Amino acid sequence: MKKRIVRITAALCAAALLAGCGSISSKDGGYYTTEAAAQESYNYDSGAGSVDSGLVPENAAEAATDETAQKIIYNASLSMESTDFDTTREALMTAVEANGAWLESTSLYGTEKDHDRTADYTVRVPVGSYRAFLAAVGDAGSVLNISESAENITSSYIDVQARLSALEAQRDRLNALADQAETTADLLEIESQLSDVQYQLENYTRQLRSMDQQVSYSTVDIYLREVATLTPTGVTFGERIADAFGGGWDAFVGFLQGLVIALVYLWPVLLIAVAVVFILRKVWKKRPKKEKLPKPAQTPPPAEYPVKPGDGPKPKY
Repeated sequence: MKKRIVRITAALCAAALLAGCGSISSKDGGYYTTEAAAQESYNYDSGAGSVDSGLVPENAAEAATDETAQKIIYNASLSMESTDFDTTREALMTAVEANGAWLESTSLYGTEKDHDRTADYTVRVPVGSYRAFLAAVGDAGSVLNISESAENITSSYIDVQARLSALEAQRDRLNALADQAETTADLLEIESQLSDVQYQLENYTRQLRSMDQQVSYSTVDIYLREVATLTPTGVTFGERIADAFGGGWDAFVGFLQGLVIALVYLWPVLLIAVAVVFILRKVWKKRPKKEKLPKPAQTPPPAEYPVKPGDGPKPKY
C-alpha cells in the first residue's frame, strides 16, 4: 500500500515538473528571438481628405492566421469634423459594412437644432481591411488628426501556447493515473489535481482566443464633430492670421446676435426692473428731508499769558 502511494505521488510530481519545464522552455527555447519589432507605436497628423496607413502590410490578413508569423495588434484613433453631420455618419456606416467591420460601441451627443452634435465610435475592423477602412473614413469627412499603434504580442502568444501544451500533457497523464487508481483516496487526490489543471487550461484558452481576436480585428476609435466651418489644415501663417481676423469678426457678430436674442428673451424681467427703479426714485424724492441743527458756538480758548521771570514756584531751602 505504501509503495503504491509513493508511486502515485511520484507520478504527480513528474506531471507537475513536466508542466513547469514546458512553461520554461517557451522562454529558453528561442521563442523570444521574434521580438525585433515588438511594442512599436507610430503617431502622425493628417489633413483633410484620404487617409492611409503605413503600419499594416499588404499581407496582414494572411499573417494574422499564420501560426509562424508575428502576432501584432494594430489600433488607430481619428478625430474628424464635418459641416454635413448626417451625410458623414452615413458614409462611416457604409465604410463599416463595406469592409466587414462591426461597431463595438457608439454614442451621440448634442441636437440637430443647435448644430453641436458629436459622435464617438469604436469599430472592430478585420486586419485585412484595415487600410481600406481608414481610406474610406478619410473620404467621409475632414480628418484633423490620426494616431496609430502596433503592439507585438508574439512572445506572450507563444508563452500561452507552451503553457497550454504542458497543461494538456499533464491532464493526459493524470487521466491515465486515474484509470490505474486502486483506492478512493488516490482517486480523490488525482481528481483534485485534474480540477486545478482544467481550470488553468480554460484560463489560458480564453487568453489565447482574446489574443487571436485582437490580432485578427483592429480597433479604430473615431470622434466626429459637427461644425459650421471646417478647421483649416496645411495653411500658411498669413492664411492663419486672415482666418483669425475673420473668425474674430464672426465671433463678435455672433456675440451681438446672442446678446440681442437674450434681451428679447428677458424683456419681461427688464420691464419689471425698470418699473421698480422708477417707483423707488419717486418714493425717494417724496421723503421729507431732515432739518440740519445749528452747530453749538465754540468758546474761545483761554488766552495764554506770557510767563514773567520770577513768577514760577520758588525753591524751598
